[in-house]
Amino acid sequence: MSLFDERKRQLTERCEQLIGRRNEKVPFGNGVYDRYRYPVLTAEHAPLIWKYDLNPATNPYFSERLGVNGVFNPGAIELNGKFYLIARVEGVDRKSFFAVAESDNGVDGFRFWNKPVVMPETEEPDVNVYDMRIVQHEDGWIYGLFCTERKDPEAPRGDLSSAVAQCGIARTKDLITWERLADLKTKSPQQRNVVLHPEFVDGKYAFYTRPQDGFIDAGSGGGIGWGVSDSIERAVIDEEIIVDDRKYHTIKEVKNGQGPAPIKTNQGWLHIAHGVRGTAAGLRYVLYAFLSDLEKPQRVTHRPGGHLIAPEGEERVGDVSNVVFCNGVIARDNGDIYIYYASSDTRIHVATTTVDRLLDYVLNTPEDPLRSYACVQQRINLIERNEHFLNGSL
Repeated sequence: MSLFDERKRQLTERCEQLIGRRNEKVPFGNGVYDRYRYPVLTAEHAPLIWKYDLNPATNPYFSERLGVNGVFNPGAIELNGKFYLIARVEGVDRKSFFAVAESDNGVDGFRFWNKPVVMPETEEPDVNVYDMRIVQHEDGWIYGLFCTERKDPEAPRGDLSSAVAQCGIARTKDLITWERLADLKTKSPQQRNVVLHPEFVDGKYAFYTRPQDGFIDAGSGGGIGWGVSDSIERAVIDEEIIVDDRKYHTIKEVKNGQGPAPIKTNQGWLHIAHGVRGTAAGLRYVLYAFLSDLEKPQRVTHRPGGHLIAPEGEERVGDVSNVVFCNGVIARDNGDIYIYYASSDTRIHVATTTVDRLLDYVLNTPEDPLRSYACVQQRINLIERNEHFLNGSL
């Protein structure tokens, strides 16, 4: 067997074994959700036809031609009983693109479609696109909102890092053919992590935004914003209000942003978001949850303190370490919830829970009292209530 054929056989078997590997719940969780042992998508899941020239005449050593560096930050949707992730795939050239992977059960067996998503460009071409939020809106369309990044035209000469991020909008019926709409217009210099609310609000399209002064630094940006637009084809938000603000010495002191679209429950809209704080080792990203009013989704009713999910074990290590990020959740009709989160800009994991468990968490977890003394009192209160219960005093 030639070197070409042997390498092709070995790599094909390895990829199929990876896709066919059964996942399993990690025991002894926190009662709110269950983690799983293996990531559901990685760079190694990428099809060989994406990376290799399969013609031995032009690739005699079966060498990689277009490498894949990471697979992370997916949007998620369930259609006709199947689970779909619209993943951010980053090539070794640092450019990201979108690709669809599907699974029958949502926790393993994810297989990429043969070709990546062809996302049309606007008149001002994107340099990079990433982190798509998928929303099945009540108007009948499936929308994808994502970050479109372009070089900052006002950057000083020689500065090749400064960028301008805005919200790109596209829509589809089948995840195959996408219609690109105009980018969202707001008064903020930078807009990343924009999410479309799944229902009309007072007859308008409603958006969760993240106003930001700089590409990395939030600056005067106060947290998760809210705004409405008459149109989706040319969406314009004239006024943003902050619905979930940043706080000093918390998990969201540096910046925070809406994750996927919120989940509608009988108690309110259930949100998953990310919070960022600074450490001596750099920025640390975690996930947190909150609840907002059914009739006025911009009014937050419950803010459980602390993080919901933080990086653990191998999740801490990757291209951008100490990070978990979520922009894709699937809430099934039976109440099951699948939270797809990426770790360290490298790979994709799943955590499973239910609407009831998450509601119990957000309704009964106390809010961060923002001071060490008050946090101690909060914990002592729990201890004393437990002691009374154990002693039969309650």
